[in-house]
Amino acid sequence: MSGGHDLLVVGGGPAGLATALHAVRAGFDVVVAEPRRTPVDKACGEGLMPGAVRALHALGVPVPGHPITGIRYVQGACHVQAAFRRSPGLGVRRTGLHAALHQAVIDAGVPVLPVRVGEIRQDATGVTAVGAGLRARWLAAADGLHSPIRRALGLEAATRGTPRYGLRRHYAVPPRSSCVEVHWGPCGEAYVTPLGPALVGVALLTTQRSPFDTQLTAFPGLAARFPAEAALTAVRGAGPLRQSARTRVHGRVLLVGDAAGYIDALTGEGISLALAGAEALVGNLRRGTPGNYETDWRNATRRYRLLTEGLIRARRHPALGHRIVPLAERLPGVFAAAVNALG
Repeated sequence: MSGGHDLLVVGGGPAGLATALHAVRAGFDVVVAEPRRTPVDKACGEGLMPGAVRALHALGVPVPGHPITGIRYVQGACHVQAAFRRSPGLGVRRTGLHAALHQAVIDAGVPVLPVRVGEIRQDATGVTAVGAGLRARWLAAADGLHSPIRRALGLEAATRGTPRYGLRRHYAVPPRSSCVEVHWGPCGEAYVTPLGPALVGVALLTTQRSPFDTQLTAFPGLAARFPAEAALTAVRGAGPLRQSARTRVHGRVLLVGDAAGYIDALTGEGISLALAGAEALVGNLRRGTPGNYETDWRNATRRYRLLTEGLIRARRHPALGHRIVPLAERLPGVFAAAVNALG
């Protein structure tokens, strides 16, 4: 059994690694438990919003990528585009983002242990990871969308609506634009993200449970641009995307990243939310106010939750779903304001 740390971070994805970086820079003795080999890949749109890029720079984490200048919505002949006003976003392979964060954590002297945390036990002074030989005053659960810790602690909350799933594949095709293209189809959206001079990521957000190539045919223009023979990677999937937690604080355990709750990838804010949550979690531990993390998390994610929930509800409505892009085209100033509010 370890002599004890200030913080045990369970999960070495972007949320967990960012939490570890904030914590070690706040003077905490930190350890990360992550059984998967680095770099860890995941089904992800791979477009970092400008806020996420700024947060990574503030952490001192250099991330290689392809500049993204804005967002473009497309539905048939309708299209509307908005540029990021303050600073660009970045198209980054998930493996590249993970490798950069992992290296920053290692350089900061934080051990990343290849152990899986199963049962945890809390008492008045700390949390013990039973079987992993680890103990800490606090535990940050950054163990993903389907967090085993959230489930084991009884923090799962019921979700409503038709489940949505994410699928992603890479193509050796030059980008047509420096924007992330969001193509709206009958059963979901296709995200085209520039990742390099001859590399594009295509991610589908969908209610359908059918193969990637089958679903891509719902977007005829994209199916022609991205033939199967140009594919570089296998299809990765994730979902159901909507996950909810009753609370983000349970004794000495705090949930962060996707484990803290997630609505949908529609607005592309997953990494931004993970980075903001990591900073809020560590800030409250440093100030001795862990109970305030719940309020701070809600404040940091309010804009995402309101806009994403609103878009998802409109998407489901028979009379509204097909009008989102035409309306944005008629109101480009409103669309640009929304894009930059998120960015």
